[in-house]
Amino acid sequence: MTDAEKIPTGLPRLDTVLDGLRLGDNVVWSVDHIEDYQRFVTPFAETALAEKRTVIYMRFGSHLPLLTAREGLTIYELDPRHGFETFAARIHAIITAAGHGAFYVFDSLSDLLSAWATDQMVGNFFWVTCPYLFELDTVAYFALIRDRHSLKTIARIRDTTQILLDVLTADGKIHIHPLKVWQRHSPTMFLPHLMKDDDFIPLANSHEATSLLSRFSPSNPDTARRHLDHWYRLFLQAEKLVAADDAEDERREMVRHLCRHLMGRDERMLKLATKYFSLEDLLTIKSRMIGTGFIGGKTVGMLLARDILLADMDFDWAAHLEPHDSFFVGSNVYYSYIVHNGMWPLYMRQKTTGGYFEAAAKLRGRMLEGQFPDDIRDGFRQMLEYFGQYPIIVRSSSLLEDGFGNAFAGKYDSFFCVNQGSPEQRLAQFEDNVRRIFASAMSEDALTYRRQRGLEELDEQMALLVQRVSGGYRGNWYFPELAGVGVSYNTFVWDKGMDPRAGMLRLVLGLGTRAVDRVEGDYPRLVALDAPSKRPHHGVEDARRFTQRDVDVLDISRNAPETVSLLRLANSESRLPLDLLAIRDDEVTRRMEERGRKGEKAWLLTFDGLLSQTPFCETMQRLLKTLEKAYDYPVDTEFTINFTEDGTPRINVVQCRPLQTRGERQRVDIPDQVDEDGLLFHSVGNFMGGNINLELSQVIWVEPEAYSRLSLSDKHEVARLIGRLNRRIGKRENEPTLLMGPGRWGTSTPSLGVPITFSEINNMAALSEVAFSAEGLMPELSFGSHFFQDLVEADIFYLALFPEAPRVMFNRAWLERQPNNLEGLMPASSRFKNVVKVCRLKQGEFRLLADVVSQRLICTLPE
Repeated sequence: MTDAEKIPTGLPRLDTVLDGLRLGDNVVWSVDHIEDYQRFVTPFAETALAEKRTVIYMRFGSHLPLLTAREGLTIYELDPRHGFETFAARIHAIITAAGHGAFYVFDSLSDLLSAWATDQMVGNFFWVTCPYLFELDTVAYFALIRDRHSLKTIARIRDTTQILLDVLTADGKIHIHPLKVWQRHSPTMFLPHLMKDDDFIPLANSHEATSLLSRFSPSNPDTARRHLDHWYRLFLQAEKLVAADDAEDERREMVRHLCRHLMGRDERMLKLATKYFSLEDLLTIKSRMIGTGFIGGKTVGMLLARDILLADMDFDWAAHLEPHDSFFVGSNVYYSYIVHNGMWPLYMRQKTTGGYFEAAAKLRGRMLEGQFPDDIRDGFRQMLEYFGQYPIIVRSSSLLEDGFGNAFAGKYDSFFCVNQGSPEQRLAQFEDNVRRIFASAMSEDALTYRRQRGLEELDEQMALLVQRVSGGYRGNWYFPELAGVGVSYNTFVWDKGMDPRAGMLRLVLGLGTRAVDRVEGDYPRLVALDAPSKRPHHGVEDARRFTQRDVDVLDISRNAPETVSLLRLANSESRLPLDLLAIRDDEVTRRMEERGRKGEKAWLLTFDGLLSQTPFCETMQRLLKTLEKAYDYPVDTEFTINFTEDGTPRINVVQCRPLQTRGERQRVDIPDQVDEDGLLFHSVGNFMGGNINLELSQVIWVEPEAYSRLSLSDKHEVARLIGRLNRRIGKRENEPTLLMGPGRWGTSTPSLGVPITFSEINNMAALSEVAFSAEGLMPELSFGSHFFQDLVEADIFYLALFPEAPRVMFNRAWLERQPNNLEGLMPASSRFKNVVKVCRLKQGEFRLLADVVSQRLICTLPE
């Protein structure tokens, strides 16, 4: 290589030592003080500027600036406290815009530790940035402050960079010790060099070299202690504070500091965390962490709920709560997985406008096939050894999840691991579930949700919550006796005598999946805590129709989740407290006996005994109100319940988050007497979303009989058609639309309703599920479910119409007489014009009104 092709450092004698720099070189300086780095930055930048090079200074450190503004120099001010992803993505974008041949000076990478707490992320940042700079033929300077990083991080940086130089200061003298100079060599290149004036003199004398290098050797005990990861040193400091007798102020400050590195960035959640978590709590969390970083919103909510309840001195919650036994996979594992498997360039493309969905689909596929770093796998193994063969659940716990205003309900996956088989098989099953949860961060529904909530540019790191499944073994099955959702504010009161502030439960037998999801053919028990005996439906036949028929359990012998009929479970050796949870269904039992099935008993799950004969409702209401008071906000919880031998319910609060509510809005006056000829429908009860007075400009109607006659594939195509109409709406305010259809929106079984995803209805103003019992298409009053959370967060009003019920009217004939605009809007889908009708309305013709006090709902027609 000719001298003309070499890049000068600005120090000619150093160029001689290194044989110059090359395009593509990343130069890392290990120094004791930032001033030592400054000695080499200044001549490098000045020489590059004199040669009319593009010079860029990445300014993010807390130290004094290395370079000041001058002609030809571009300075970018960056804040790493916004998170690793935001910081790394911003630098990636700057490098992309600058293109080939730019020269860079970065502040000390060690300053990133105060923002990210862990060496792991400093190593990740360098690992994704250095190769990109090399690819673009740049030259970049970086610095590390000695003894602030683990040996593992230093080794990782050494493996990635082209040049690594140790700047050793001893007895007032500065020495340069090249540790790595890629593709260059000379007899003295890798000796320490004394910097004297502008010269660099190799230490050829062994005595001088030994005297110098022994001070900085990793084997030196003082040096070895300093080579711990910053994360672990932070917690060692916390342990010392716990043992100190007179350090209360320091302990509280350390709690605040650790909460910012563990709990996330939501200021309201951080305020709660610093109030209720002790330093001992945080050290216990750390002892159960795999990896580093945030533990995520779902984990924070669960742990906070427990501490809030145990702090209630007026009630013995310790006797009512099941102790938690959870482990936490830190959010940095998510980024490390992406970096370790070479996905970062694709991840950066996903952050662009054009790649938001397109690159996400590719990334999702890659995420399902990656491998975990060895140290993370070791953590997984140790955790699984602790749990043994007890079933566990692996739950998403992302950084933005379960905060104020953003529940992410059901957007990310969670999986049960029945956890049977050899250690290798159990590890493989666990790792596969982790991959699937990571991949769910790139699902279309999750990305649509983030974009709709204005969160697409924020860091969204995926931590994990790993819990022992609450429950017990019953033969070959494992499950909790009860599970459910509890909300402290009931916006779905179905009787005008109910108080929304009393709260509501959504109860099921077995695993809680049927409480949070809309499950085909099944209905949980809805319990208004101020009127537990009142049901949304009345009569014995309604009790049979709107009840839970199947129970979700874990099958130990099959090593998989299973759905078991209540009939089978009740007549097995399960030893369920059926007298407390159900009533005998004598009519069905008699029919079975007539068909020769003697000895079997049929039951209806009502939970009447539990609700009327025990203090269960009072206990749950106290739990919800205690949490609501601490949050100063309504809460939404998920829980399981198992009964002790004396019948005491032991409650496990597995999730707690702020309840997304819209309140009662403005007062709405609905006349006592309304001419039915002037209404599209009216109903009493069965709506969610508070008071509403909404002018509609469009109604989309799915005709039930025509829909029922479609093939399975055409039913799915109708769902996609609804999605395309939804996208045409754009801003809801410009075209407020009421979507009406038979049965359940969002079901996974097309025979029970239209199988849309939430991203296919998110622009609707109101959503109606209409009952058609002849076709078996019945709404599901899903207050408390993930579907409900979606509706509330998207500000979509929900109503269920039961045309056959008293006090309900639906003017379907008027709707069917209206012209259909579908063909003009979607000519390629004209074959569905007898199934989907789009009615365009003149301004002011239609109005939807609801009043929660009177529980009345009407939709007016044009006069």
